[in-house]
Order: sequence, then structure tokens, then C-alpha cells
Amino acid sequence: MPPALEPSLSSLQSCRLCPRSCGSDRTIGGHGFCRTNAGPNIAAITLHQGEEPAISGALGICNVFFSHCNLQCRFCQNHQISANSQPVSSAFRTQAQAADAIAAILATGIRRLGFVSPSHMVPQMKAIITEVWQRGFHPIIVYNSNGYDRVQTLRALEDWIDVYLPDCKYSDPQLAHTLSGAADYPQVAAAALTEMYRQKGNILHLDDDGLVERGLIVRHLVLPGAVANSIKVLRFLAHELSPRLTLSLMAQYQPTDAMAGWQPLNRRLLPAEYKQVVTELGRLGFTNGWLQDLASAGYYNPDFSHSAPFAEKLS
Repeated sequence: MPPALEPSLSSLQSCRLCPRSCGSDRTIGGHGFCRTNAGPNIAAITLHQGEEPAISGALGICNVFFSHCNLQCRFCQNHQISANSQPVSSAFRTQAQAADAIAAILATGIRRLGFVSPSHMVPQMKAIITEVWQRGFHPIIVYNSNGYDRVQTLRALEDWIDVYLPDCKYSDPQLAHTLSGAADYPQVAAAALTEMYRQKGNILHLDDDGLVERGLIVRHLVLPGAVANSIKVLRFLAHELSPRLTLSLMAQYQPTDAMAGWQPLNRRLLPAEYKQVVTELGRLGFTNGWLQDLASAGYYNPDFSHSAPFAEKLS
């Protein structure tokens, strides 16, 4: 049975949705860590064909990109919309407008609806899903997060989310603090991924076309000069969760202008670095998922000044 409709925004009055637990009253303005309010706070709604094959397939997924983020990763490829110092987008002033845009994409035959950077926007996400259901669409719901999620929030999502697509970025607290302003990321993400695993297990349920209907896919982006961090992430996933997980090991790191003076993060990943991580992945027994080609660093960097942020990169 689907969860009850008309989700409340009351949790935003003293917001503790994400691990920051600011306690900010977002109904009277954006003064917490994420600087967002009780509105939709949506930067873009777009067809996206660049996700993992089991998510995008041949047609793509309808992705809702929320503004701002509860992490502030210095190297973020979505920095145009994720930086909390930037104004919140007002492209969609109401949840109904957002649902209209989503419905127009779903009406073309797209069957998956993803929410990107939703950790600080869960009540709004629920409200949008409700509006989409009321229009007669029931897509597979994908929760695409940075892994910095609060366990209590995830537990309340169990009946709403079909597919979890989290990052597992860091095993190194110092690296997490330096690059994302969250020294507690390793333990927070470990608890969050453990909860996602409890809900979905390690079996990825696919339809007849090989597209995901239910499950957990964990992403890890290998960073230049941080092989040890990546190896410890893989060991956590194998030993504390399962080597039968579906894992997406990413090589697409592309330095942004903000990383110009940050060695070694001012360069792309080296083949030898990626090889070390891939070798450890095999040693740990991971067999389900995807590896990226190093050339992917030139393909997956969007431009949110365009109405179709990914179109030119993927064409």
C-alpha cells in the first residue's frame, strides 16, 4: 500500500532532516546550513540519460535537481546549483508547477523519477511525489543522495522510495572535513547506508528491460591522490554490508575552477590510481555494478545555465 497522502511540511519549523540538525525554522526563511526555505527549491527538472544503465536505460530518467546541499563539496560538479552561497532557484514556485513539469516528461514514456540532493528536501519531495501520483503517474522513485543522510529520516522514507542511489564518499574524516565540511561523514554515511541496506538488501530487482525497479546502488567517486580513502570505503562496503552489493565505481572526477590551487585535486584521476582501486574491488569480491572509463571525466559535467544541463555533454 502507498503511504498516506498530503505529507506535512511541519518538520521544517525546526529542521532536523539531515545530520546537520540545525533546528532552523525554514518556514520563515532559509537561515540553516542549507539556506533553503519551505518552498520547492528546485534548480532543474530534466530528462537525464547519463545515470547508470539500469537507471537511465535507453530513454533516460526524469531527474529533479534540488537547490543547495547539506554538504559543500569543494569539487562538486553541480556547484552552480549546490553552493549554499548562491541564491535559491525559483524556477518552480509551487509544487504543482514542479509536478506539471515532471508529468510532461513521464507522459513521454519515462518510468523513473529521481530526486537529486534530497537529504534536506524530504518533505518537499514527498509533496511532489504525492502531486505526481494524483496526476495518475506511478514511476519508480529514485533517492539520489550524497550519503550524508539522517537514519531517522530514511526510516520514514521506507514506503516512499523504490531505489536508493547514495554516494559513499569518504572513509577518512580529515578528507571529509577538508573537502566537504563534514568530519563526521564516515560514521554518518555508514549508518545511513546500513539503513538503506536494511530496507532494500543486496538484490537489485530489474524489469524485463534490465531497468531497476527496487534496490540499492552505491556510488563511489575515486579522487586524485586519495586511493587509500577509496580502498577503505570499499572494505567498509564489503565487510560491513556485502560484496554482493551493486556498486558504481566512478572515474569521472573533473577539477572545477575552485580546485585550481588544490594539489592533487587540480588534476584528473591517474590510470594507475584507478587501477589500484579496481584491483581492490576485485580482491574484495564485488561482481555487481559498473566501472567507468577514465575518459568519462569529460562527459558528465553539466551546465545548469542551460534548460537541458546534460544534453550537450552526452550528445
